[in-house]
Amino acid sequence: MTAADDERFLRAAIDLARENVAHGGRPFGALVVKNGAVIATGVNEIIATHDPTAHAELGAIRAASRKLGSPDLSGCVVYASGQPCPMCMAAMRMAGVVAVAFACSNADGEPFGLSTEALRRELALPFAKQSMAIRHVPIAGASGVYAEWRGRQRHPA
Repeated sequence: MTAADDERFLRAAIDLARENVAHGGRPFGALVVKNGAVIATGVNEIIATHDPTAHAELGAIRAASRKLGSPDLSGCVVYASGQPCPMCMAAMRMAGVVAVAFACSNADGEPFGLSTEALRRELALPFAKQSMAIRHVPIAGASGVYAEWRGRQRHPA
């Protein structure tokens, strides 16, 4: 992608964010692009759906996966109006997205309560130092579900 492509796709993500704000949503829009073509878009739908995971990037990833008929988004680039949160970054990594570009940083969003920088910093801490209680509770035989899953796969991963 060229700098002109980046700007064009980021402006489209910002336009989606503006349109979402006009409809009562939060100021976030995202696109998934493959081979220079937009294959999916998403906007932040947290307010409309009452779903804290309804981020623009996740909506675009879900739509792209449905369109491609695969959870593998290798070769895709995500363009987002705002800096993706840790959840969205993890989803992009898990989907195989090769690059992400965003227009507004956490620093830009911070004065409006739209920064996820504190969350990113906390998630980098060991479990024992995070504000949410996180613990591993081993259950005998629980990992057998993985073997059951593997046994049902036609094409083992």
